[in-house]
Amino acid sequence: MRKPISLKKRSVIFFCLFLLLSAGITVDCSLRYPDRIDIFEGEFLTDDNTSSFILDIPASNGGVLQDDGTISGDSSLLAGSFNAELKLFGVIPVRTIQVDVHPKTELVPCGNTIGIKIFTQGLVCVGTSEIKSTDGKITSPTLDFDIHEGDILLSANDTPLETTEQLASIVESSCGNSINFKIEHDKKQIMRKISPVKTKDGYKLGLWVRDSTAGIGTLTFYDNETKLFGALGHPIADSDTGALMPVSSGTILNASVFDVKKGSRGEPGELKGVFSSADESLGNIYKNTEQGIYGSIEPAKLPDSHSSLPVASGSQVKEGAASILSNVDGKSVQEFSIEIQKIMRYNANDTKDMVIKITDPALLEKTGGIVQGMSGSPIIQNGKIVGAVTHVFVNDPTRGYGIFIENMLAEAEKN
Repeated sequence: MRKPISLKKRSVIFFCLFLLLSAGITVDCSLRYPDRIDIFEGEFLTDDNTSSFILDIPASNGGVLQDDGTISGDSSLLAGSFNAELKLFGVIPVRTIQVDVHPKTELVPCGNTIGIKIFTQGLVCVGTSEIKSTDGKITSPTLDFDIHEGDILLSANDTPLETTEQLASIVESSCGNSINFKIEHDKKQIMRKISPVKTKDGYKLGLWVRDSTAGIGTLTFYDNETKLFGALGHPIADSDTGALMPVSSGTILNASVFDVKKGSRGEPGELKGVFSSADESLGNIYKNTEQGIYGSIEPAKLPDSHSSLPVASGSQVKEGAASILSNVDGKSVQEFSIEIQKIMRYNANDTKDMVIKITDPALLEKTGGIVQGMSGSPIIQNGKIVGAVTHVFVNDPTRGYGIFIENMLAEAEKN
């Protein structure tokens, strides 16, 4: 006959189960809800029907008053900020979430292909090499002083660095005397004193640097009132190191697509565009961030006129039919059908907020799906701008990621 479980063992088992349940609730809460939620005035703060948590919204913030004195979770909210109580099963308080309700916002969705030119703030290290001095000795002065790919050379002997030619001149005129460099490494500024090595071709550091880059991308939106624009939805990174390119200045120009390299499984496609540096500038680039590039624009110089649309927060995006605006031929912007397949509403990586799939037969025939150069194409759903295309799945070019437009707008408005 099986011996009954003692009260002490039952207590231990109950306590362990309680700890597991508490841990599960904590993890589920953290994955589903951030510390802060941003929505726009007139939108609905909807509860996740698959969750055991309910947001208890104060009655003073508008909406429908329930018999128990709370506001229902799908109530339209007025502009302002307030704290909502997150409750397990609508009863047990778990945490407080700040809800920021922003005024209604309209932007102009674009989809135009643009030429992008940026000049870096400082010089980006893209490689290091050994040097053979005039006496035949092999040295590596930059590696000896812990300088690596992706580091940014900000100044030399207190002189701000702007061009590769400027650095070459400073190194040559040093005559081998040490140079004091201010360097940005892992977002921290450090000082290094390096002595150039004399070679048969003059003085060298064994350092490869870049001061500018250029390419094409897609203009996502602009604000008719402020003339702020956003594009790409992801950063411009150095092609050799993958490091984000720091911007000192930059411009955007009208560009034309003359050919498309069609994407296939395992091999991303590409829009082949052309622009001229001699063309009149559309606008200036102020910053290059993880959520795209931003600056000011002169809309009258765009080849197409566009109408403004309301902006939707990430909480309003739904799985299902949507569309993108993109230019894949000449300078003509067209609308193509897509499907939003998955939404990562409070994802920490806010350039990959949703998974989208190209469903438009004409676009699939032309490009095979999402191709390089389409990043930044605005995503439209239910008559609102909800996001932009950011990445393609290498093994399935018909699918890729999109960013919520609220994340791009928030980045555009930062000082």
